[in-house]
Amino acid sequence: MTDQKTTFTGHRGLDLREDLIFEIGSRGRSGVDLEPLRGLHDQLGGITREAVNLPGLSEPETMRHYVRLSHKNHAIDMGLYPLGSCTMKHNPRLNEKMARLPGFSDIHPLQPVSTVQGALGLMDQLAHWLKTLTGMPEVALSPKAGAHGELCGMMAIRAAIEARGEIDRRTRVLVPESAHGTNPATAALLGFSVDEIPASEDGRVDLAAFRAKLGDDVAAIMLTNPNTCGLFERDIIDIADAVHDAGGYFYCDGANFNAIVGRVRPGDLGVDAMHINLHKTFSTPHGGGGPGAGPTVLSERLAGFAPLPRVVAGASGLELVEHSDQTDDAPFGRMVAFHGQMGMFVRALAYMMSHGADGLRQVADDAVLNANYILAELNGTMTAPFAGPCMHEALFDDAFLKDTGVETLDFAKAMIDEGYHPMTMYFPLVVHGAMLIEPTETESKASLDLFIATLRDLVGAAQAGDTGRFKNAPQLAPTKRLDETQAARQPVLRYEASEKKQVRAAE
Repeated sequence: MTDQKTTFTGHRGLDLREDLIFEIGSRGRSGVDLEPLRGLHDQLGGITREAVNLPGLSEPETMRHYVRLSHKNHAIDMGLYPLGSCTMKHNPRLNEKMARLPGFSDIHPLQPVSTVQGALGLMDQLAHWLKTLTGMPEVALSPKAGAHGELCGMMAIRAAIEARGEIDRRTRVLVPESAHGTNPATAALLGFSVDEIPASEDGRVDLAAFRAKLGDDVAAIMLTNPNTCGLFERDIIDIADAVHDAGGYFYCDGANFNAIVGRVRPGDLGVDAMHINLHKTFSTPHGGGGPGAGPTVLSERLAGFAPLPRVVAGASGLELVEHSDQTDDAPFGRMVAFHGQMGMFVRALAYMMSHGADGLRQVADDAVLNANYILAELNGTMTAPFAGPCMHEALFDDAFLKDTGVETLDFAKAMIDEGYHPMTMYFPLVVHGAMLIEPTETESKASLDLFIATLRDLVGAAQAGDTGRFKNAPQLAPTKRLDETQAARQPVLRYEASEKKQVRAAE
C-alpha cells in the first residue's frame, strides 16, 4: 500500500489497512500441528526449485486477513453492480440452503449411481427445465462456464460437419463485430477462420453484409441475442434460415438469456446450439470468479453429437451414460472429467422452481423494464449511440463528455468514489467510449433512482469543468488509481521479499 498514514496503525476507523499475506506471515508458523511426514518419495522426477516460501499464519490470522480484504471489495450484497453483459443479480439464500443439503453436498462423482439417485434426478429435472425454456431437445450439462459451453456447442457443430464429410470445405465462421471476444477465439481454437460481419447503423447485424458473406464454405454463424449493444436482433429468423440454406449451423451466445427467458424460446428462432450461463440468468454466484456453469442446449440436428456423460432412465433407475459404446449416438467426447458443477445445478434448479414458469417470465420483463428506465431517465444527460428502447442493458457512448477533458475511464474511477462499481467500460468495441449498464431485475426503483441521480451529478461536474474530481479519482477507495500501463508492461507475477522494502520506502 502506498497511502500516507493518518493514524498510528494505518487504519481509518473500520477501514482497516491490510498488508500482503506474505508480509504478515512468519516462516514455521502453522494453523495446525501435524506429525512430520516420513517415507515420502520425490514426485518431481529430480526437478529442483527454489523454496516456495509460503506464508505461515494461524487460523485466526488467516481468517482475519481474508475477511479484511473482503471489506475492500464491492459485491452484489453491498449494492447495485451495474456491469453490462454480466447479469449481476441477487443470489437468493434459499439456493444456498438447498445446495448444502447433505444429499447434494456430501456426495462424490465416483459413487455407485444407485447411491446418488436423488442427485441424478435433480440433474435430469434441470435438463428438462433448460430444454423446455429454450425449445431445444438436448442439453449437455457438463460445461463449467460460458466460454466452455460455447466451445461445447461449436465442437458439436464441428462433429456434425465432420460426419457429413465437409470439414475440409467448411472452414469459415461468421461473427458479428459486436460479439463477445470468446466467439472468434472459440472458432479459431477449433481451426476455423473468422469472418467479421459489420453492424448496421441501428447496432444490429447488417443483413445485406451477412448475406454477401454466406457461401458453401461457411460452417456456422456465432450470434449473441440480445446482442452486446443491448438490442434484439430483429432479423434473427431470416439469419437462421439463410445460414441453414447455405448448409451451416447457427450458434447463439446465450450470455444475455436473462432478457428473454420465459418470453422467447431460442429453438423457435432456428438456433442449433446455445450455452446458458447458470451464474447469470439463473442466479448462481459469480463470486471469486465462479464456479460458473454453462450448460449447452442443442437442436435435433446436433443432439446426437452431445458430449458425455448423460443422465438416462434405465431399468433400475437413472443411469449415467459415460462411454460411447453405451449409446447409438456419436458423442464428440467429454468436456470435463466428471458431470459438471453439481452445486450450481442445485442452486439453479432451486431458483427455477421458486420462480415457476410465470415468475421466470417476470424476471425477463423486470430486467428489460429496469434497463429502459435507466435509459429513459438519463436521456438528455448521457448520450446513447442507438435510438429506441433497449433490452436488458442500457448502452451509452462518450459524446456527452466531449470537450470536458474527462474520458470514459475517468468517469468510471469517479463512480468508485461514489460507492459504485463502474458499469462495463469500452465494450462493446463498436461504440466509442462505451458504458454498458445492466441493472438486472433485482434492483428496486429506489436503488435505480439513487444510481441515476449519481450519474447526473457526475455528468454535471464533468460538464462544469471539475476535472479534478475525475482525474484524481478514486480518492476515497482503499486503493487509488493504479498505473495500468506499467502493470501491463512490467507485470510482477511473483512476490519477492525485497518488494516490501520498496513499498515501505515509497510511503
